[in-house]
Amino acid sequence: MLFELCAALVRMELGTPHLWTECGEDPLAFAQRSIVNRIGKETIELLERNVEYHLEVTDVVGADSAGLSTGQLAITIHCSSCGYLKIGLALRALELEEEGLGAAFYWTLLRSLYRVMRIYEHSDAHAYEENLIEYAQEDDPANREQYEFPEVEKALPDCIRRSLKHGSEHWRIDYRRFLRRHRNGRFRNWIRHVEAIARLARLRTRSFEPADYYYDSPPLPALLIVFEEHDAVAACFDEESQHMLEGSAEPAFCAVFTLNSPEQCSAAMRAAERFLLVSREVCQLIEEIQAWEKSGNESRDLDRGDASLRAA
Repeated sequence: MLFELCAALVRMELGTPHLWTECGEDPLAFAQRSIVNRIGKETIELLERNVEYHLEVTDVVGADSAGLSTGQLAITIHCSSCGYLKIGLALRALELEEEGLGAAFYWTLLRSLYRVMRIYEHSDAHAYEENLIEYAQEDDPANREQYEFPEVEKALPDCIRRSLKHGSEHWRIDYRRFLRRHRNGRFRNWIRHVEAIARLARLRTRSFEPADYYYDSPPLPALLIVFEEHDAVAACFDEESQHMLEGSAEPAFCAVFTLNSPEQCSAAMRAAERFLLVSREVCQLIEEIQAWEKSGNESRDLDRGDASLRAA
């Protein structure tokens, strides 16, 4: 099956005779390199700096290593260390450009990413906090003082808190309109990354339904989004992440395909490529925001129109 996969990769012009020689004629290494190299060396290095992915080609899936049907293989990407995006200062700077722009940026990013990968953000932290409150209420009254509640609501930037006050209505706002108006503005690179993620997220790709295969837990988050370092969202993630590796987690990505079906092979490769391209845009956004903060631009940008900061 591996040799058939290698032949399929050559037919799709992903693998070459030169790469076959470089891999020492090892079919598994050739298959993995052919898939990953389509993304490019620079993208691979970018991903490695920000997240820990492991790509595999396998004929078994699930916690019980269930075999696939005859002639089927799966491309899986497991995440063992998630990316980290601190976004609070960036949202405040966007809000100074136009009220609502920061919220548009944040919600467009979240809605798009959830179509492609598992992420951990303020709503996950809020769910953890609610569970903690329930545990405390059910516990012996003498033990309740031992609980520390993260107070996720207080960690939210004003623009996000305002948008949530509208309830489900905020999802109906045309956030794309805000982004389009600033596509060529001062924060155009950030906005273009989010728009690229949104476009990729809308592409239809084929992957298996997690319910079809047994795993102990859902996928580990590929990305942690916090507003400030060590804020309530980060604190909740730190607590929950202690238990995330205790069982067999679903892969961050998986596409099952039949080797003798060119359509399925191409669909699986396109799906893997979409996942990695979205990850590339996320990692570029992470590094650009980090560079903006390190350069000191955030102080000038926020001071430019924030009266409360000037008074402080």
